[in-house]
Amino acid sequence: MTTRTWENLQLPTPGTFTFDVAHTRIGFVAKHMMVSKVRGHFDEFTGTVTVAENPLESSAELTIKAASINTSSPDRDGHLRSDDFLSVDKFPEITFRSTSVAGHSGDEFVLVGDLTVRDVTKQVELTVEYGGAGTNPWGQELWGFSLTTEIDREAFGLTWNQALETGGVLVSKKIKIEVEGEANRA
Repeated sequence: MTTRTWENLQLPTPGTFTFDVAHTRIGFVAKHMMVSKVRGHFDEFTGTVTVAENPLESSAELTIKAASINTSSPDRDGHLRSDDFLSVDKFPEITFRSTSVAGHSGDEFVLVGDLTVRDVTKQVELTVEYGGAGTNPWGQELWGFSLTTEIDREAFGLTWNQALETGGVLVSKKIKIEVEGEANRA
């Protein structure tokens, strides 16, 4: 792996890297009935990261196939694909395009960008933890990352809900996004 030292981190040299789909999970967590968490992920996506000479000028893009949502419950997945939530027939993709790296502390970076869900675009901040770089047994250069953020789903037009007799609602407004992955030099 060709790396360089930048502010006490061993970072990849500049270039474009693609998400390794077999080693990346794009997941989310929502509260259910105000008492438990439901986790899910998306099975189909593509993404790239362009590492710049100045790492704070790097950029990222991600495209997710909305219909690939998977919570391990076919009925729930069908409801999430419907017009009540993602409306995948009308809005087949969820996208993210970075606009800046707002800063960093150690191995954590703040990535700012535009998230588009159901044709609604909002600026979001992602906390990105750099996991390190290496070379796999087949000579492919790669590096790892984890990222998290929290969004208000209603801000993206996902407003369906149901009031509970005991108070509260069936599905939380806040959704936590969690991504674990690797990117390979293109």
